[in-house]
Amino acid sequence: MPSNKNAMTRYQILDELLSNKYHCYDTNDLMEICNDRLADIECPAVTLRCIQKDIHYLENAPFYAEIERYTKDGKKCLRYAKPNYSIFRKELSDQEKNLLREVLSTIGQFEGLSNFEWLENLRQELSLEEQQKIISFSNNLYLKNSNLLGVLFDYIANKVVLKLAYHPSHSEEAQTIVLHPYLLKQYNNRWYLIGAADEDKKILNFALDRLDKIESCSQIKYQQCPVNISERFEDIIGVTLYEDRPVEKILFWVSNHSKEYVSTKPIHESQIEYNADNDSEYRNDYPTLKEGRFFTISCIPNYELYRELSSFGKELLVLSPKSIQDEICKRISEMLHDYHSVRT
Repeated sequence: MPSNKNAMTRYQILDELLSNKYHCYDTNDLMEICNDRLADIECPAVTLRCIQKDIHYLENAPFYAEIERYTKDGKKCLRYAKPNYSIFRKELSDQEKNLLREVLSTIGQFEGLSNFEWLENLRQELSLEEQQKIISFSNNLYLKNSNLLGVLFDYIANKVVLKLAYHPSHSEEAQTIVLHPYLLKQYNNRWYLIGAADEDKKILNFALDRLDKIESCSQIKYQQCPVNISERFEDIIGVTLYEDRPVEKILFWVSNHSKEYVSTKPIHESQIEYNADNDSEYRNDYPTLKEGRFFTISCIPNYELYRELSSFGKELLVLSPKSIQDEICKRISEMLHDYHSVRT
């Protein structure tokens, strides 16, 4: 057995990489990733020769791991012969199994998590009994490509670069892009894939129903997200972010009929409500609005914002800034024109 005190750490890293069915690693890749992991824990780097010896050791006593060699895109790659095999995977204790049963029992009741074969397989392995649904997600059963959720979940979890063929909403002509995927996000009963373009690293989003084809690009090294992807959505409604636009403070009035609805279901997390104790300034500025309630939100204007504000019809009036008010008025005017054109 090699005497290097870091040997067991390397074996664990190699075991994880060799069991990954989503990536194709040759010995140089294994050395590079192993050295990156070792650097994170302040251990010295190793040579290619050391990695080759480690692999030979894993194939012999006491592990006897069956490692196959194959060629992919001209690279001589290695992986475990049995999918999902692992030397260091231990059996779950009874306590861990019971906890996992409870977690799966809860997750399995969420209608929105369809097409996750691994979830169903794990449930069967643990002999989970079917239980009545307690929580139900909003889920559009007829949404095109909703079956891709499980596939994309696996790709993101395993850090696989993707080649997408998609067609934008304004065009039927398919386009192709190589993407580093980071997040699946639901908005308005529609699922979106968020990731960075390989070419310029710009963060983009793609509606799943606009995807025509997905291919893995295991030969391209996956790049971690350069920003906090969750924080990216804090200043917007929906998924469309225009990075060159500033955050706007938007003042709007809501009628008596809808004020409680907007109060209890905020349009954006930044929403501030002004009641009779602190709305005198707005009452003076807008004397015709004698009832109702004033609100403000602070976010970056985008398509989803305009659609949300317009969805309330006459129950909600945007008061400022003028640029957003003008856009809403333009939409209403165009809609009125279209209605006049079709009326008989």
